[in-house]
Amino acid sequence: MTEGPLLGKIMLFILPLMASNLLQTLYNAADMMVVSLSHEPNAVGAIGTTGAFINMIVNIFIGFSAGANVVVARHLGAKDHDAVSRTVHTAICMSVIFGLVGSVVGLLVAEPVLALLGNHGKLLELSTLYTRIYFLGVPFISITNYCISILRAKGDTKTPLIVLSATGVLNVILNLFFVLGTKMSVDGVALATAISNAVSAVVLMYILMRDKGPCRFSFKKLRIERHSFFNILHIGLPAGIQGALFSISNMLIQSSIIRVNNNLGLAGDSYQPVVDGNSAIANLEGFAYTATNAVCQAAITFTSQNAGAGKYERIKRVMGACYFVTIAVAVICSAVLFLFAKPLLSLYGVAGGPEGSLEAIALETAYTRLYWTILPYFLLAYMEVGGGVLRGMGRSVTSTIVSLMGACLLRILWISTVFNQFETLESIYVSYPISWILTGTIHLACSLVVLHKLITRKREREKSPPITV
Repeated sequence: MTEGPLLGKIMLFILPLMASNLLQTLYNAADMMVVSLSHEPNAVGAIGTTGAFINMIVNIFIGFSAGANVVVARHLGAKDHDAVSRTVHTAICMSVIFGLVGSVVGLLVAEPVLALLGNHGKLLELSTLYTRIYFLGVPFISITNYCISILRAKGDTKTPLIVLSATGVLNVILNLFFVLGTKMSVDGVALATAISNAVSAVVLMYILMRDKGPCRFSFKKLRIERHSFFNILHIGLPAGIQGALFSISNMLIQSSIIRVNNNLGLAGDSYQPVVDGNSAIANLEGFAYTATNAVCQAAITFTSQNAGAGKYERIKRVMGACYFVTIAVAVICSAVLFLFAKPLLSLYGVAGGPEGSLEAIALETAYTRLYWTILPYFLLAYMEVGGGVLRGMGRSVTSTIVSLMGACLLRILWISTVFNQFETLESIYVSYPISWILTGTIHLACSLVVLHKLITRKREREKSPPITV
């Protein structure tokens, strides 16, 4: 990562990473696709309403894995193998502790939070059941994410791809077994996801135990080393807080979408079309996000290793290559989702119907979100890479503050003002591209300023004469 041409290496890094990210997204997508075949008409919508809340809890306690990625990569770039080993074992300890805490918190607050979002009746019953079973598996999700971060830090994106491919297949098989074989609904797909994540965690831990380099894991060395802990926390805490607060803004948006549904006089219906249509397209949007986020992860890792090696001029080339690749990936993803929207949405049971019917409203909702959030997705890609470069240079707090002010806070204010005035889906969705372009531009400006300072300091050190005694 610190020598030779960049574009080819970035592509080799992101392709397996992109595939493994897509497979993780497929866990939730498989849940929603298979559960649409169950006897519960609101099953898809119920799972869709849990996403922002689940992500809030998971991001708080698992977001620190981003810190593990940066710190391990930085030590690898500096060739400090002892520090790599200490960081790896500290990170695994953190994954277990934070995973257990996240699981307990999620179980305790699931029902009241989902009710606060506007879920009620059968929708609340199903979403609570799904969420509680999901949170039983959060410790395994935590271990899986930390292990993957460690492997990515050393440039290994193929191993997570292989493991997640196998457990992804297992997840789909279990989904079909529980839903079609045992006639379960949201509880069946949640249980399938928990089991699949448990298998992923065990396999990835075993792989780290067999590693031949400084990232090798041993239970004998399992302890929290103070310096490594605070290094991970310094990078990971802002990332975790950012993810959690973004989820809060998304929870507010989810609540607004339920409000639009209820404003149509559909609150008492057995089928909630606006909720289902939004959930289906949002789930498809997740595939585009994970594809572009792979480039963000590459930006973090490549920047971290070059920063650790003191090669700041090379970071400029990393930025240029990552911006080019992420925008290209986003445009391709947007085009694919737009061209194949109808058949893809039909996999979630959103296939349309006669004009004015509930089924037609669901499809119209999905297309409204498609036009406003998926077609301009290159703006989100632009935002993500800038934040990733800042984190890779050790400016995680700066990245978090910019993201929270430019995206999270703006969306909250938007919902509180513009949406309250119009109460339409369009007035919700337009806040996304506006926040992306604003935040992305500030990220880019901050990255250039920080990089200029690092280069200037390095040149000043090189010009200073050595001190002799």
